[in-house]
Amino acid sequence: MPEISRFYGIIVSMRFFDDGKHHKPHVHVKYGSCKASISLDGELLSGQLPDKQLRMVSGWLAIHEEELYTLWKDAIRGVPFGTIEPLK
Repeated sequence: MPEISRFYGIIVSMRFFDDGKHHKPHVHVKYGSCKASISLDGELLSGQLPDKQLRMVSGWLAIHEEELYTLWKDAIRGVPFGTIEPLK
């Protein structure tokens, strides 16, 4: 699964052709042993993250919303995509 960004121990990634299960643009997030799918509008779709990390990811999603939708469009078509600047 291609990694989009990494910050504060959080790994954010997207899968190719991943528009079937959640029916919503989303990212996959790992933090330690926690895993979650989070929509690009910040909704927790599945899994779990500690509250602090979920807030950090939600803030990062808001900051990079336009870039993320561009990556999503590429990912669901199977087109390689780049990375996005981490939260600082």
